[in-house]
Amino acid sequence: MSEKRGSFSGKLGFVMAAAGSAVGLGNIWRFPYLAAEHGGGIFLLVYLILVLTFGYALMKAEIALGRKTGLSVIGAFKKLDQRWSFLGLLAALVPVLILPYYSVIGGWVCKYFFTFVSGGMPQTAEMAMVMTNDGLKETPVFFSNFTADPIEPLGWFLLFIGLTALVVLFGVDKGVEKVSKIMMPILIVLALSIAVYSLFLPGAMDGLAYYLIPDFSQFSATTVLAAMGQMFYSMSLAMGIMITYGSYMKKDVNLESSVKQIEMFDTGIAFMAGIMVILPIFSFGNLETISPGPGLMFNALPLVFNNMGVAGHFIGALFFLLVLFAALTSSISLMETVVSIFMDKFGWGRKLTCGVVFVISLVLGVPSSLGNGVWKDFTILGMDFLTFFDFMTNSVMMPLVALLTCVFIGFIIKPESIIEEARIGQNGKVGAFGRFRQETMFRAMIKYIAPVCIVLILLFSVMDAFNLLQYVGLSV
Repeated sequence: MSEKRGSFSGKLGFVMAAAGSAVGLGNIWRFPYLAAEHGGGIFLLVYLILVLTFGYALMKAEIALGRKTGLSVIGAFKKLDQRWSFLGLLAALVPVLILPYYSVIGGWVCKYFFTFVSGGMPQTAEMAMVMTNDGLKETPVFFSNFTADPIEPLGWFLLFIGLTALVVLFGVDKGVEKVSKIMMPILIVLALSIAVYSLFLPGAMDGLAYYLIPDFSQFSATTVLAAMGQMFYSMSLAMGIMITYGSYMKKDVNLESSVKQIEMFDTGIAFMAGIMVILPIFSFGNLETISPGPGLMFNALPLVFNNMGVAGHFIGALFFLLVLFAALTSSISLMETVVSIFMDKFGWGRKLTCGVVFVISLVLGVPSSLGNGVWKDFTILGMDFLTFFDFMTNSVMMPLVALLTCVFIGFIIKPESIIEEARIGQNGKVGAFGRFRQETMFRAMIKYIAPVCIVLILLFSVMDAFNLLQYVGLSV
């Protein structure tokens, strides 16, 4: 017999949990390096415009789908139109594949946090002469030595995913919601504290000017596409999370205002992350130290913290605590989504389902954990396991799911079905003109603008992965 479906206690619980899902590693390291790489202020401006239009419409649609059906992603699409059950299965596969490798990175964050707390910061900044594609070069070696170890990364991976499973085991209100209510305020305070500290570093104002003042000469198609991709990645869209969380949302909660508040939290943390990362690098390094993925968080930033002297120990520890909280809130939402899918599909209890998902994630996560070390010679399409899983989920599957979701809402069940769901719980708080403007924009976004944008993201991402952009006059 299946368990009674859980629910969030109210609007605050829902917003904190959903915001916790959206605020993750993508906000802390991916946003800053993209902002620096694509012109600082102009990237920030484009990103904000996209979040308030494109992102708002997609998040509203997914949450409404979940609340309307009261089911996780597979059941939601099947209930509304059985012919589109395949879309639910495709969307469900995304968090199943993301959770394991995301937890591997979460384990790396745990390692760095405990290293900084235990006074090992100088170790993280150790340099050595290494042969690279550019010849013999002095390079940080702590991260590469750590990930090359066959045992230690697996231990940290196990710790991180074990903490995630423990929270999910307690259920929606006593686990996911309760932890999110604790972690999110702490995360915001940590982010704000480090951001304020960064403002007073020597040379910080030059970094702030670069980050905030748009330079329209640096605007290009790649700026828009990069900002669009980051927005898509950051807001937990097209992976079943917002549909699942929407299914736990009570009918008397104002959906429209909840989406706005989630966006406010998500964008606010990303904005502060830019200040936390770009300003210290302007002060103690240079923009060349900003590189994608692990190169930023695990190589460049420890060098910056080390250059801060005594303060670097404290600031670095706080930073990695912040990143750890962000990673955990997102991994909890990923596992909760997978658990919810299995519970709805097979009628299992939460304890059994958590155990099954935990084991599956462990098995799928081992290749990503060993892919930078003992299995580094095994590649798929020239990518290590973690990079391949990241590429397939974020660059191929998520845009595809989002595109099909727009088609499904725009032309199969029609935008009105989502609009009607969104009206529930508003209690007349939105005026007639405001409602007309919101709903007209939503129809246009879902039916026409979003599908075109998503196709561009999909093409851009695939071409970038195979180094084909240069042949069409684009570059990143």
